[in-house]
Formats: sequence, C-alpha cells, structure tokens
Amino acid sequence: MPESRRGSDWRTGLARLVARPGFQRWAAAFPLTRRFARRDGDQLFDMVQGFVRSQVLYALVDLRIPHQVMEGPRTVVQLAQGTGIPPDRMIRLLQAGAAMGLLHRHKDGRFGAARLGAALLGVPGLEQMIRHHDILYRDLKDPVALLRGEVQTELADFWPYVFGARGAVDPDVTATYSDLMAQSQGLVAQDTLAAISLRGTRHLLDVGGGFGAFVEAVCHAYPDMRVSLFDLPHVVAGARARFGSQNVSTKVDTHAGSFRDDPLPAGADAISLVRVLYDHSDETVAALLAKVHTILPPTGRLIISEPMSGGTTPSASGDVYFAFYTLAMRTGTVRSASRISELCREAGFGDTRVHRAARPYVTQVVTARKFSE
Repeated sequence: MPESRRGSDWRTGLARLVARPGFQRWAAAFPLTRRFARRDGDQLFDMVQGFVRSQVLYALVDLRIPHQVMEGPRTVVQLAQGTGIPPDRMIRLLQAGAAMGLLHRHKDGRFGAARLGAALLGVPGLEQMIRHHDILYRDLKDPVALLRGEVQTELADFWPYVFGARGAVDPDVTATYSDLMAQSQGLVAQDTLAAISLRGTRHLLDVGGGFGAFVEAVCHAYPDMRVSLFDLPHVVAGARARFGSQNVSTKVDTHAGSFRDDPLPAGADAISLVRVLYDHSDETVAALLAKVHTILPPTGRLIISEPMSGGTTPSASGDVYFAFYTLAMRTGTVRSASRISELCREAGFGDTRVHRAARPYVTQVVTARKFSE
C-alpha cells in the first residue's frame, strides 16, 4: 500500500475513534489524555464563539473604548456616558473586552489599557478594517448560501473599484476603498521591503497602487530610484493629492488608466503588483501578467505582494479570512505562492522565488524575472 494511503487510513481511523462520545468522556478523565481533551475543547469553543468575539471587537472600536482608556483607567459609568448604553450593559462589553485581553480590569473596578488593545490602535488601517466588517458579517450570515453562489453580497457593491469594466465609478466609493487600502498598505509596504531588496532597480512601476502607500515607502527607502504609479483616474487623482501632502510629489510619475483596457506605461525595469492579483479571476490575472511581461526589458523584475493561501499547508489568515473575504467580493481568490509562481511561468517569467514573510497575515512576496527568448 502506498505510504500516502497508509497515512490517510491511519488518520481516518484515529479521527473516527476521537469522534466517539465515549472516547471523549474517557479522554477527559484519563490523566495522560486530559490536557489534550481540554485543549481540543478550548479550541472548539473559541471557534463556536468566534462570531461573538468579532462583534465585541467591533463595538469596542465603534465606541472608541480603547482610545478612552489610553488616557487612563475609567469607571463603567464614565465609559457609558454619552454612548446611549446603560452602565449595566456597558459592564458586559467591558468585561468581554477584558476577557479578550483588549482591556485591563483593575481591582477597584475601573478599566484601563491592555497591551493587546494598545497594539490594536498602533496597527495602521486595522480600525478601518474592523469598522467595515459589518458588511462582511452580513455577507457571511448564510455561509452555505454564499458558497453556493446564491448571495448577492454587499462587498461586491462596496468594492466596485476592482471592476474596471463596470463603467464610471463613484468617486466617493473609490476614495473609501483607496483610503482603507492606503491605511493598511503601510504594513504591507514595510513587510514587502523587508522581504526583498530593490537595490539595482532603476525605475519601479507600481500597477494598481491605489493612493500610493507602497510607492511612497519605496521613495523613502530608495530616494534615488525613479518611481511610477498606474491606476484608475479617480484613484490617481487621490494619489497626487496624497503625494503632495507627503512631500514626494516630485519623485513619482502618475499614469491614469485601467490595466484591463489600457496599455501599461513602458520604461520600468521592475513592476510591482501589491494586493492586486487576489482581487481578480485567473483569466484577468493571466492577461495582466502577460502585459507586464511584454513591457519589461530582459532581466526585468516582477514583484507580487499580497496575502496568500497556504496551499498544501492551509493557513488561518489566507485560507480562512482572506479566502472568504474574496469570495464575498465575488471578483477573485487567494492563491498559494506556488500557484502564483505557476501563473508567472505561464506568462513567460522565470526565476520565480517565494520570499520568507515576517507576518503572513499581512502579506507574502513572490518575485520573478523576464529572460530573453
């Protein structure tokens, strides 16, 4: 019998044993297995209550509770004041926040800052992401219907920006999308530039770069490099305004257009696609990679940075959160690094490399090069 088959049969047999209620009762009582049974129970209950935890997090952020306690411990009455929430209900929220490690309950009953809550405030874009999760939460109300494709999701309407073929895009909607992306792109840029070096790059073109958080980071890290940004007209207008306030407007060339319908500006020896591919179908991605391959010079470099699936080793961030987020967006999907590398090779690229990620839940990086025929 092949080894993979033997391993599968062994795991199936063990799973059937563990699934027996009688085994669970025995495992919970037997000293050598008690801690494993307890750990499994804790993990399962965390999954069961996960939707409640996310809503508690939303309420804390929406009411700015972590912000208030950063100024010093507050009583329940003080934190309830002005919220419209009675103190006897506010205490439930605060207790939950303390149980989740976001707040610290003092012995005198006041609530103060906790390390995890402070970290929440220190992560750019995290608050904005939490605030807009009410939309994702409604889209996941019936996950089976979502998986069957029976749900007209709100996220699909919230992010029409990614549909270049939809015609005119409401500038306010585009601004909302790009602002959220720009806020979170700071961490993405940081981790991308930590994973790879751009030394030797003469001219970088960032395609689909939004309000330009990544190109701004590149300008600061490599002040002598020429940098260009390509995105939809409304987005580029917002990027120009942002660059002016960040004192990088003279260092960045901006180009307006849709990578679906318009040619990409030529001349760069490196092209970056930061959080672009997972917004789109394989067909759109293949066409984009082909365009990128066409305009890059020999030895030109392609940089792809975005959250990715774990592939044969599923990951909690890529295969849970981002997989269902993109499903609700109804435009793309998370892909594994190996799948992205395969798409690059199909477009004509070689020397595909997967770079070690400091925080895979923020981004992962794949690079490739164009070689002479």
